[in-house]
Amino acid sequence: MANEANLGAFVQATILDQATGKLWVYEPLVITKGTRPAVTPVVPVLPARAVVTIDVGFNGGNLTLVGATPHALHQGHCHNGLGSSIFGQVSFCRGTHFFWAARRAERQGKLVVPPAGVSPKTGQACPTTRSFKIVDQDPSDNVTTKYLLTASGRTAQFSQANAAAVPGATVITNGSDNALLDGFVDPVLGCKPFTAPDLSQGGAPGTSQALDELSAASSQAAPVALVPENDPMVLVGPAFSAAKTNRYRANIGQPAISPRNDTADSPANYCRNMINIQARFLNNNGTLLASGPSPVPSVGNNLLTFMANRLIMSYGNLSCGDFGLSDPVRVSRNRSGTATAVTFDTTKQTASASSATGP
Repeated sequence: MANEANLGAFVQATILDQATGKLWVYEPLVITKGTRPAVTPVVPVLPARAVVTIDVGFNGGNLTLVGATPHALHQGHCHNGLGSSIFGQVSFCRGTHFFWAARRAERQGKLVVPPAGVSPKTGQACPTTRSFKIVDQDPSDNVTTKYLLTASGRTAQFSQANAAAVPGATVITNGSDNALLDGFVDPVLGCKPFTAPDLSQGGAPGTSQALDELSAASSQAAPVALVPENDPMVLVGPAFSAAKTNRYRANIGQPAISPRNDTADSPANYCRNMINIQARFLNNNGTLLASGPSPVPSVGNNLLTFMANRLIMSYGNLSCGDFGLSDPVRVSRNRSGTATAVTFDTTKQTASASSATGP
């Protein structure tokens, strides 16, 4: 975990009390093998009918889950891919059951997910993790977990109390689309993410990947961005896989592939929507977004240039050029390769695939 920028792993639990509809989040601690926690982790007390989804994010390329016993992963309903074809950075435990239980609690009126709201800065709907305004090639990947890292390489759960107990520790984070929305895009737009009491932080409001997906399912207007089959995380070798895509979707509460949602999320349609909608959003709100800090300053020197560079990378990673679509972004870089200025071509593009319909 001391090498968190390249190989750090982060874990996040979202907890639902089926009896009341109450939600909490909790960050189990990851430590480097052979070390001890810098601070003893908080042990959560869960209600009797709790349903828990556990999401795993990784800052490296591929992370494979290994159970403590031969049957642990099966017992925990844990998935990190389809057979020997892993997702890569992410894994999920009991996600399908959590979202099934959450939808039932919503129908019963026990769980009420607040609307994502309207940005006071733009006058438009606040984006969600299913908004083509902000998605990349693998929407809703990784977690919003933070840990504390000491100079000696030991980790602790992030909280104000722990920060005081280990002065000088640095905050380490997972490179996450969800953290981008909750920690960078929302504040610049004047929006607020869906939160729940964080049991790792004494009940302070906390975000999570699952909370973001509950919000997106409730608030995102069409076209809705769902994990596409050309997302590199759901390919099997070089080939599309409906089964692997649907497994990923199910674990983050997204509907399975169907003719209805393919109008927005087939490989060609996803590329087209991402390019057309996101280029316009970034272009129209450039000054506002440029006022925000960059999640990775070496990639872009502010939030706008970071997101523009991310859109370029997504265009390539999804092979959008195969559908007759052009990269709409032009960036200027400094000698270190950091994006420092950007322009957008907002001309509406049409994908060459015959199924490409919509905005």
